[in-house]
Amino acid sequence: MHYIISNLFLIIFLLFSNTYVLANQITFDEWLSGFKQNAIKSGISKEVVFDVMTDARFLPKVIEYDRFQPEFYEDTFTYIKKRTNKSKVIKGSSLYKKEKLIIDKIENEFLVEKELLLSLMGIETNFGKYLGKMDIVSSLATLSYDQRRSKFFTDELMILLRLVDKDIIKKEILFGSWAGAFGNFQFMPRTIKNYAIDYNKNDIVELKKIEDSFASAANYLKKIGWKKNQPCFKEIKLKNNVPKKYLNSSARKLHSKKNISYFKRYIEDYDKISLDKNYKVSIITPDKDIIPGSDTFTPAFIVFENYEKILKWNRSLRFALAVCVLKERFENEI
Repeated sequence: MHYIISNLFLIIFLLFSNTYVLANQITFDEWLSGFKQNAIKSGISKEVVFDVMTDARFLPKVIEYDRFQPEFYEDTFTYIKKRTNKSKVIKGSSLYKKEKLIIDKIENEFLVEKELLLSLMGIETNFGKYLGKMDIVSSLATLSYDQRRSKFFTDELMILLRLVDKDIIKKEILFGSWAGAFGNFQFMPRTIKNYAIDYNKNDIVELKKIEDSFASAANYLKKIGWKKNQPCFKEIKLKNNVPKKYLNSSARKLHSKKNISYFKRYIEDYDKISLDKNYKVSIITPDKDIIPGSDTFTPAFIVFENYEKILKWNRSLRFALAVCVLKERFENEI
């Protein structure tokens, strides 16, 4: 059914890839010409702009992927199950055994659990197996031209050009995900600029290699405030008397944070929560407003400060839950 809908969407939504027209009534080629001029005016060298952008193409498949992300249609437990299965745990444990010395060193230096780093890499790229083969420049250009999140992706593309202009990354390696993300942990250009580090000091940031990619991911998590050995989430059973104002179904900004003890009257299995009741938490109901016909109160979770840090990595309630679940499974294995 998904494929029928998506194909119908493309037929309706797209004209021809070279003459795809949005509300602004300009073609992709016209947009590209204007973008190049703006990039040069912003201070990026003309040589880099034309070298990097000459082969940029509109990619219809990118629009399809953007409109039909799993976060938009998979229920929470299906989403988590697919991304935290036994195979993931075995692969991650095997990688850890192979790279134990460097991963342990990075954990101790940055105070970010190895289980969290393995979890993120496992969900993002299946431990480097699915790094993406799409032309990042064309992907970002396509999403910049599209109107849904044009400013965000235009900014990302500008940052990417500056990274190439400063010789921080090479044009030849720019292949990754449909959304323009790159490397073992799928860093966007802005994340590369702000957090990627040359950990092994060989004058190259290599985000497809263990040392630089793990250290860069750990650096990112540390700087956004991850707290080692603190809780992430706890599944709960809500009573029907919980006011809807306390429920979060959007990942944009969690509201109504209270001590766990405050929510006692609304949580059916409160006595099973073996955590400090003074922790401040939010309640999330991730299927509500996304999955048609979903129950207002099921599934439900209390989420902690660390959970919100993962939302800064990827603003999806389901993604953050899956990361926390896989992290817990690694804790029982390695």
